[in-house]
Formats: sequence, structure tokens, C-alpha cells
Amino acid sequence: MRAFPIATRLAALLMASTLLVGCASNGASEGQEPDEFAGVAERELYEEAREALEDGRYTSAINRLEAIDTRYPFGRHAEQAQLELIYSYYQTDDWEATRAAANRFIRLHPTHPRADYALYLRGLAAWQAGRFSLERLRLIDISKRDLGASRDAYTDFRELISRYPQSEYAPDAEQRLVYLRNLLARHELHVADFYLRKGAYLAAVERGRWVVEKYPESEATRDALAVMVEGYLGLDMRDRAREVLGVLIDNAPRHEQLRGRTFRPRHVEADSLSA
Repeated sequence: MRAFPIATRLAALLMASTLLVGCASNGASEGQEPDEFAGVAERELYEEAREALEDGRYTSAINRLEAIDTRYPFGRHAEQAQLELIYSYYQTDDWEATRAAANRFIRLHPTHPRADYALYLRGLAAWQAGRFSLERLRLIDISKRDLGASRDAYTDFRELISRYPQSEYAPDAEQRLVYLRNLLARHELHVADFYLRKGAYLAAVERGRWVVEKYPESEATRDALAVMVEGYLGLDMRDRAREVLGVLIDNAPRHEQLRGRTFRPRHVEADSLSA
């Protein structure tokens, strides 16, 4: 058999190699998105992210901050980028991503001078997640809804005040705690009222006690005492009911279920109780 000239064989091999590389390249580009930040330096990414933040282009900022977090986790701007990523998620109403990013930052940098800021944003994200569109118009009673997110916010703000009492964010957290405390206490009272109507008097008493013990500064403690009085009446424990009634009279003499020193139950079929 006649042999091909060496030059011809080499040319054929090079052409085949070129075709294979081209196919592999096309396959990679078809299978995944091109990386728009490939080869971009950390400083350039951060400057672009800062510019986007200042212009209110939060999605653009998130893309660049995430790229810094992925490509330069130990870089010069890494920690600040993580903080600004928390803020950017918050600005795009992505409460879950905000809390996840804040949790990560606090875990990785527990002694960072701005850890209080991360914790504050974590609480704000939970606060926003627990709001309802008609709440401000007072068209719904939010205390009757699922308050899981509001409980998270309450826990976060309490932690902030406990760990960083001198933080610039502590005063705002205090104000929000007042609202959350009353909200969560009212929620417990709705449950207690349900128990009274269903005749589950011991459960109602326990709910009332929970409010008094866990939210002593809330406005709902007076109603919680009334729940306990009525629950004890339902259990036919009039001596205990009279003890709690005395506390109710001392703290809320004008409570709607009082007529002077006489308590009138709303749900329990029992005689009025006088202190």
C-alpha cells in the first residue's frame, strides 16, 4: 500500500484535532452559561458593585458581590462584600437570602466590628417577612395569623440588644420589640380564648400564665390574668381564681370583665366571682 507523505498525514491530524477542540468548546458553551466575570480582578468587581449600589442597581451589585464571595473568599474586600451582599438581598426583598447571608457572616466573623449590623439586618428581614399588606390599614388582625417570622424577628432583636447593648441599632430594635411583644402576646390570647370556648380550661390557664411570664411588659398581661381567672373557674378552682382576680384588680381595676371587685366570665358557665 502506498504511504501518505508525512506532511499530508500531519495536516490531517491537525485538522482532526481542531475539529475535536471546536466540538468540545461548543459542547461546553451549550451546557453552561459563560462566566461574565472570568478574569476580572477583585478590586474591579468591588468597585463595580459599589457603583451599582450607589445607583440602586441591586441585582447588578448582587451579581458582582457574589462573584467576589465565590472567587476571592479571602480577598481584601471579601468581608465587606459579604456585608453588602446582605444589604443588597434585603433591598431586593429576598428575606430568606438576607437571613442566610447574615447567618453565614455571623458564623464566620463572630467578633467582627459590624456583626451587630448583620444581626440587625437578619432581624429586619424576619420582621418584613412577617408583615401583611393590609396590616397598616388595620383591615386584618395580624395576631391571628402564622407568626413564625415575627417570632424569629423577636429572637433576633432580643439577641442584638443582649449582645450589643451599645449598638447604634439597639434603640430601633427596642422599639420593634415593643410591637412584637404585644403582637405575640395577643396571639397567645387568641389561642387561650379558643381553649376557653372549647372547655379546655387547663390549657387556657397555661396560655395565660405563659403570657404573664414571657411577656410581662406587654399590654396583654391584663387579659392574660382574666383568662387565668376564667380558666380556674372552669376547673372549679375558685380559691386559685380568687387569688389571680386580686392581682387583676390591683393591676387593671377598669378591666372590661370587672364590675367593681366582681369578675364576670364570658365563656365559662360559672357564677360571678368576687375578690
